[in-house]
Amino acid sequence: MIIQAAATSSPAFAALIWWLVPFFAVLGALIYVIWVAKFKDKYANETNRSVNKFQSFQHSFRDETKDDSAPNS
Repeated sequence: MIIQAAATSSPAFAALIWWLVPFFAVLGALIYVIWVAKFKDKYANETNRSVNKFQSFQHSFRDETKDDSAPNS
C-alpha cells in the first residue's frame, strides 16, 4: 500500500523505493557473508567439540569385552 501510494503521488519517490530496496538487500547479504566467513571457524570448532563429546559418550556405553563383529549363533 505504501508503494502504491508513493507511486501515485511522486514518480521520483517510487524510483527511490525501487533503488533502495535492492540496495539494502545486497548490503544485508554482504554483511551476512562477511559475518559467516569471520565466525565460520569458531562454529566449526564448537561443532567438532560437540561431536567428539557425543562420540565419547556413545563409547562409554559399549561393552569392551564383547566382540561386536562376531556373528551371533
